[in-house]
Amino acid sequence: MGKINSKQKGKNGELEFAHECEKYGFMDVHRTAQTNGKLEQSLADCEGLPNIHIEVKRVEQLNIDKAMEQSVRDLQTKKEKRIPVVFHRKNRKPWKATMLLEDWMTIYKGYLEYLKTINKD
Repeated sequence: MGKINSKQKGKNGELEFAHECEKYGFMDVHRTAQTNGKLEQSLADCEGLPNIHIEVKRVEQLNIDKAMEQSVRDLQTKKEKRIPVVFHRKNRKPWKATMLLEDWMTIYKGYLEYLKTINKD
């Protein structure tokens, strides 16, 4: 009985994530799966965050390693230069983002460089 509504739950999680992105000013985030397969030949669950491969998981029991492996594998299949990120949350918990340390360090270094440019007094 647990898998009966899994597609609907996945759809709801992706829509919820897209609406959450709107709160941060990312108005173009949308689901790629509509009626018959994925839009734009994408393997991502959602599109609209530039250079990010979006994998959305809205479950209580998440195998984060398996989800991250899926995101990385999808990128290898498409040979895209994007950062694989798993966005996930449980009921009554905030959204979280999980990514590979290498990618996080790259982003953080860029953020530190940005801070240097705006803090020049």
